[in-house]
Amino acid sequence: MWGGRFAAGPDEVMAAINVSIGFDRRLAKQDIEGSLAHVRMLEATGLISAADSSAIQGGLDTIATEIREGRFPFREAYEDIHMNVEARLAELIGQAAGRLHTARSRNDQVATDFRLWVRDAIDAIAGQVGELMAALADKALAHAGAVMPGFTHMQSAQPVTFGHHCLAFVEMFERDRGRLADARARLNESPLGAAALAGTSFPIDRAMTAAALGFARPMRNSLDAVSSRDFAMEFLAAGSILAVHMSRLAEEIVVWSTAQFGFVRLSDRFSTGSSIMPQKRNPDAAELVRGKTGRVIGAMIGLMTVMKALPLAYAKDMQEDKEAVFAAADTLSLCLAALTGMVTDMSVNPERMKAAASAGFATATDLADWLVVQLQMPFREAHHVTGRLVKAAEQKGVDLSALSLAEMQAVEPRIGAAVFDVLSVEASVASRASLGGTSPDNVRREAQSWRDKLGLQ
Repeated sequence: MWGGRFAAGPDEVMAAINVSIGFDRRLAKQDIEGSLAHVRMLEATGLISAADSSAIQGGLDTIATEIREGRFPFREAYEDIHMNVEARLAELIGQAAGRLHTARSRNDQVATDFRLWVRDAIDAIAGQVGELMAALADKALAHAGAVMPGFTHMQSAQPVTFGHHCLAFVEMFERDRGRLADARARLNESPLGAAALAGTSFPIDRAMTAAALGFARPMRNSLDAVSSRDFAMEFLAAGSILAVHMSRLAEEIVVWSTAQFGFVRLSDRFSTGSSIMPQKRNPDAAELVRGKTGRVIGAMIGLMTVMKALPLAYAKDMQEDKEAVFAAADTLSLCLAALTGMVTDMSVNPERMKAAASAGFATATDLADWLVVQLQMPFREAHHVTGRLVKAAEQKGVDLSALSLAEMQAVEPRIGAAVFDVLSVEASVASRASLGGTSPDNVRREAQSWRDKLGLQ
């Protein structure tokens, strides 16, 4: 490739550290797409003949077929995917292959390939996020009225519905889709034609290649085009937030599926057993989703560390950009598939949820609100009165609804029998009918709205 300048080949160690075909072979599809767009532009601008263009395109089509069928000879001697394709093209069509690299460099070539790859990855991952959202929306609709304890500080706080809980994650994942869409829009500019760093003296048509590859426009600065990887960092940043949200859902599933909670049961397809304890049903898939979050966040930090001190334009450090992005995309895809399967398959135990929601004085806030509305108490006073009633129930070992009216009136004489209407968990969730609240009617409406948005029948 650079034999005109160098008299000897690279040292074995130099070759080992420099060769990237082991991982950048994943760019093969995008590399061929970029080359086809480039050669058609070279022909259209008169930079190569129609005969050479036809030969090159035919050769690239053959290479694409070889790769698709697993017959392509990836060789470390040619270092990276770009030179592997070019070398194979020369074997297939001869000298005309050398015209393909007119008016481009591996610098703009790899930047183009990588943007195309990340764009494809975003599309695939966003689609999987939508599938997880659909599974959650289905569960929300099916269990819109299932009462469960809502927690703050992991302590029982107020009753909510299981459907409402599921829809909270739908909202989170929709924002993740939005971040991925934003990242896609910003990366959707073409570096092709920026050449090594300064542009080219050939009369190329960058708008033509940009359009052919589905980019919105060519990048407007050649230095920026070859040296920027913020599109990959933004993908990893959006992916890291997505991974955190998946980890939080996975943690909920781990807790819910314990014998102590018993809110859900994972199917055999997404559970494992113990080598020594035959009674165990381990939520390993959820635990692994939780654990793999570190890989995605680590990939983001790793790429930022690579890029943080690089001067313009290209430096070989940037070869370290791909493996982390590939691995993070694979991890996100696997975790999304696992979570979607878990949510789809898991069975819900509404009776166990309701029993847990009915304990722990979860309707204390409803009692305080009743005192405000019915007795016209200032909320702070109502809060204090409710606290005394909670203490009385706790000392007696019962829930608030099990206190007698006389016991309540011993704390606040004006309390009447109507107070018991608000102390059930069903009444509590039904009353939360404000926008965004947990009432079953709200949940059914929101779940159906999401199902419609996601195109579910």
